[in-house]
Amino acid sequence: MITLKQLRYFGAVARHRHFGRAARECAVSQPALSMQIRDLEARLGVELVERRPGEVALTPAGVEIARRAADLLAGARDLVDFARHHTRPLSGTLRLGVIPTLAPYVLPSVLPVLQRHHPDLTVALRETRTRNLLDELGRGQIDVVMLALPVAQPEIETLPLFEDPFVLAVPTDDPRPAAVPIEVQAIDRDTLILLEEGHCLRDQALAVCAGATADAFGLGATSLATVVQLVASGYGTTLLPRVAAAIERDNPRIKLLRFVAPEPRRTIGLAFRRTSPRKADFSTLARRVVEALGLETADRVSIDPARATEAGQADRMSTDPVPV
Repeated sequence: MITLKQLRYFGAVARHRHFGRAARECAVSQPALSMQIRDLEARLGVELVERRPGEVALTPAGVEIARRAADLLAGARDLVDFARHHTRPLSGTLRLGVIPTLAPYVLPSVLPVLQRHHPDLTVALRETRTRNLLDELGRGQIDVVMLALPVAQPEIETLPLFEDPFVLAVPTDDPRPAAVPIEVQAIDRDTLILLEEGHCLRDQALAVCAGATADAFGLGATSLATVVQLVASGYGTTLLPRVAAAIERDNPRIKLLRFVAPEPRRTIGLAFRRTSPRKADFSTLARRVVEALGLETADRVSIDPARATEAGQADRMSTDPVPV
């Protein structure tokens, strides 16, 4: 029989397309990894990789087997998670992924609440872009992701948390009064500063400015904090989500302008594999997040994981948020 170890080694080779890097990820020697891959090929009776100088290419059969192997490995992790956590909610290790436009603004409030209510829980944090997090979630490398909805992947289930309206951050010398809401049409696209390609917040900003293209904007940055500093220095304006505005509003060099209703917004939620046995954990996590942030929308968080995706779809339809 083939082994999970062999599948894990082959999965690393499929991702890295390189035996040396795959061996380092698996913490084994390259000869040991190569031997396991050859044994896997022999047991399956099919060639999985084409060995070339300095690189590895998957055969057509290897591509399909790599996909199926990833599903098997994720299922094995789910089995272990079920055995470890089915009697004690939110205990052990929770591998949590968070997008960069949320992590620095929600985690300082959320993590202490989790520590207080769930002392047996260890949070292993992963902060990166949405696409990377969803890839790692699908492979079972993380358990749950906090991100902007919707997620258009049938194998991923979602649970909405809260609505996150946008405000317009402008330099303090902007003549518009902060007390008077503005129309979305008042956004000057020529001065709007965006995050760089790959951030979902960039796509949301482009959606708010309907009809604009990425080429219309001259400045971009890798973090929201950098964007705010550019605004404070007079380089332009930016769309700021409410969770970030709650922190950045203390900056004396920027002014925040609200939009007239209906405000452009994004929906924040949790995403997890449909096959995960830890849905009760994710439901509890959702309640803790809303509790920690003191949000008025706490009563709108679904706590029935079986209906999570459907509830998220209904919530998005009723609030008309900006799509990712």
